[in-house]
Amino acid sequence: MKVVVVEQNLVTALGAGVEACWTGLMSGKPAFSEVTRFSTKAFAAHLAAFVPGLDAGKSDSLVMQMLVPLLTPLAGRLPQRTLVLLATTTGEVDLLQRELLKDSTSPDVDESRLDLLLGRVQGLLGVEEPGRIISAACASSSAAVAHGASLIASGARDSILVVACDAVTEFIYAGFASLMALDPDGARPFDKAHKGLTVGEGAGFVWLMSEERARREGRTRHGVVAGWGLSCDANHMTGPSRDGAGLARAMTQALNQAGIQPDSVGSLSAHGTGTSYNDSMEMKAFKSVFVDRPLPVYSVKGCMGHTMGMAGLAEMIMALKSMEVQWIPPSSNLHEVDPEAEGWVSAIPHKTTDMNVVLSTNSGFGGVNAALVLSL
Repeated sequence: MKVVVVEQNLVTALGAGVEACWTGLMSGKPAFSEVTRFSTKAFAAHLAAFVPGLDAGKSDSLVMQMLVPLLTPLAGRLPQRTLVLLATTTGEVDLLQRELLKDSTSPDVDESRLDLLLGRVQGLLGVEEPGRIISAACASSSAAVAHGASLIASGARDSILVVACDAVTEFIYAGFASLMALDPDGARPFDKAHKGLTVGEGAGFVWLMSEERARREGRTRHGVVAGWGLSCDANHMTGPSRDGAGLARAMTQALNQAGIQPDSVGSLSAHGTGTSYNDSMEMKAFKSVFVDRPLPVYSVKGCMGHTMGMAGLAEMIMALKSMEVQWIPPSSNLHEVDPEAEGWVSAIPHKTTDMNVVLSTNSGFGGVNAALVLSL
């Protein structure tokens, strides 16, 4: 049974809505700015990609400030048996951070629990069906889409809403800084001088339906989740397997399930963090699966930053848009292509006429890898 996307929306540092994010992505201009939300004096990097208008001083968490305007228009429109999948790495960790920094002997740490965030999301939507949390590091939302698609394809469900969110907090920033994974000059995926990532934030959703139900209800079809694959390197707590074998396995699974040959893929939406280990691993994986010819590869993270658990969903929505308009977006903030990516990655957008399939990849801490085959 085909799995179709009937509705989608997102907010990132590039703006609110699919069109705003697509326009920003096609401009190739990074949405990075100096961090003012907290002090970065102790860190070597001082840039991040912030969603405009968020206020860390409000009682609502940063992710709820993004989710409320996104999800409120869906309230009352979702079938009651719609399953909600919440994808995030740290959720409302700013609430925990706020409590721990108080001068208190007994801080209230419960409010930051992910199950409570899921409850808040379902309350916004007016859905009573018990939801699920998918937290698989920076592959969280891709894994959630894969899980939702598998449930629909098997006939277990016919309506699933995948919601993804993550915010830039001092906790997150300090963590990546301690790993020396932040580029002081801004993320430059697949660039010869890449030094690390730039943390970003965002939220979004994709509403998945069985093709049969979508057709019966006259729903708009934005694309198809044709195949999916997941794997784990089990290589290192934070570092990917150097040979890319785990990611290649996930990509092969996704293509096989979709029944699509590698030569039918029009472009690759890469995880592309800008760290030397990730970019090199991905290129090895791409070359092992697509052995006959170089394919157009791009990363959105040089433009909207690394949105962590939200990354895969943002990339999926941009990939669907790229097929709709038949444009391959640029790999932003790319100045001199790394020799390993030569012939695959470009800083220039390209018009095409026959891009009907895109393969999107994500990887995360713990060695998790996810791949989604998207088609028109």
